[in-house]
Amino acid sequence: MCSAAPRDWLPIALAPDDCDLELGHVGAAGVEPLRFPCRRKSGVWYNVWRDEALLIHPTHWRSWR
Repeated sequence: MCSAAPRDWLPIALAPDDCDLELGHVGAAGVEPLRFPCRRKSGVWYNVWRDEALLIHPTHWRSWR
């Protein structure tokens, strides 16, 4: 259910499939967001705008704004 997704960061293990999401990873300043929507396909995270697999492993997610 994509439309009811929260704006607070949640663990990546709880991320829904088939939704455009904002992903983040833990950095020096806390959770650092990626600046593009992402979607999981067959267990692999993709940049929606470029249809390219991510080279990092996200740790958190929230709804794409």
